[in-house]
Amino acid sequence: MQPKNPSNPGRRKFLIAATSVVGAGAVVGAAVPFLTSISPSAKAEAAGAPSKADISKLRKGEMMVIEWRGKPIYVVRHTDKSLELLNQNIERLSDPDSQQDQQPDYAKNENRSIRPDVVVLEAVCTHLSCAPTFYPQIGVTDFDDDWQGGFFCPCHGSKFDLAGRVYSGVPAPTNMLVPPHYYESDDILVIGQDGAKA
Repeated sequence: MQPKNPSNPGRRKFLIAATSVVGAGAVVGAAVPFLTSISPSAKAEAAGAPSKADISKLRKGEMMVIEWRGKPIYVVRHTDKSLELLNQNIERLSDPDSQQDQQPDYAKNENRSIRPDVVVLEAVCTHLSCAPTFYPQIGVTDFDDDWQGGFFCPCHGSKFDLAGRVYSGVPAPTNMLVPPHYYESDDILVIGQDGAKA
């Protein structure tokens, strides 16, 4: 027995074509959100981007906070006195010569900075990631009888000098981190990448 010819071959071709178009549309519709989800969002790209700061108004003895990758970054301008005292108390520091890899090579010096007058530090205690408080004053404090200025972590009592070097005998094991940075000009600091002027 021979099979019957379709009653309407044009209709069958139309249905096959329509089904193919709808199926292709469904595949594209499913692929677009998937491909979009694996490419970084504008917010994610911005979060990894360098941050710029104008430090022209940062006076001696002051600190400003810049955000980079969701982390606060401390930028401190030294006073003449704090620079003079910075390395007079190194016997109290755990890693005064920055032997631990906590900074880029260009900041592996006694000031832990590119410029002697400005220090750039991640505002994170290396013990349990609390934010150390800036204490620029010199003299007797509640937590130190011979304070030379620096940072005190209120969470567990860790102390760091104005270059972010950790004191001996405190919970924090290492110096504060120095993020990659460079100066685009005398007043524009770029945090988050090394540059030609580094």
